[in-house]
Amino acid sequence: MTGSGSSALVLGGGGITGIAWELGILAGLAREGVDLTDADVVVGTSAGSVVGAQLGSGIPLDDLHAAQLEPPDAELGGRMSRIAALRLVPPYVLPGTDRQKLSRVGRVALAAHPPGSVDREAVIRSRLPVHAWPDRDLRITAVDAVSGDFTVFTRDSGVDLVSAVAASCAVPTVWPPVEVGGRPFVDGGMRSTANVDVAAGAARVVVLAPLPRSFSRRTSIRAQLEGIAPRAWSVVTPDADALAAFGKNLLDPARRRAAAEAGLRQSGDLVEQLRAVWEA
Repeated sequence: MTGSGSSALVLGGGGITGIAWELGILAGLAREGVDLTDADVVVGTSAGSVVGAQLGSGIPLDDLHAAQLEPPDAELGGRMSRIAALRLVPPYVLPGTDRQKLSRVGRVALAAHPPGSVDREAVIRSRLPVHAWPDRDLRITAVDAVSGDFTVFTRDSGVDLVSAVAASCAVPTVWPPVEVGGRPFVDGGMRSTANVDVAAGAARVVVLAPLPRSFSRRTSIRAQLEGIAPRAWSVVTPDADALAAFGKNLLDPARRRAAAEAGLRQSGDLVEQLRAVWEA
């Protein structure tokens, strides 16, 4: 839980383009005096976990954004095919509790790729400038692929930061589950694309959501915000320019620069809106 006057920055999932867009938004806002990175709590899901970990590195936002503009020569991309995406529909449609549904998602993920079949931690390590947990309240979400338990990793969890981020980014059918403490984990976005409720207790909440849609109303950003009822809040989603920059494949490294530039441009339209929330 967080204090009555505290702030939370919630960073949602959205692939390689989502990482770039979020950093563009944050860098542009900071240039105008709205520094969301001073949040008391940072919640990261999937792509958002990568951004959240980078924010605690001590590297200036402008430098983090500039890195997204470089040629993505070493970046390993991916693609979720339509067939692969359709395989994730039955686990959610069939009756059962949220935990049972997530466990079924985990079984699909384990059947598609055994844990360790791709060294995802090496990929994540290359994305993070610092590999130690930051001295701040960073919360990284993931889902146990066997039990379906929703998990929030923090610096007190006894889990390596790179492993936690890799687990949060383990998109089922695209990347294999990541083993943490002997358990296989998949993408935290399988439970919710942003997991806003992890910021419960914060008085001011800003959500950056490259993928605002949800698998159910109960896990939607709006429903979760209503549940935690912050004093002031705002949800930022990609504008038309950003959506065009993302293209059809959020995991395409070639779209990274365009997404980062689109985020920087969009930030100019958000300054006063988010300043009001952050100063409420």
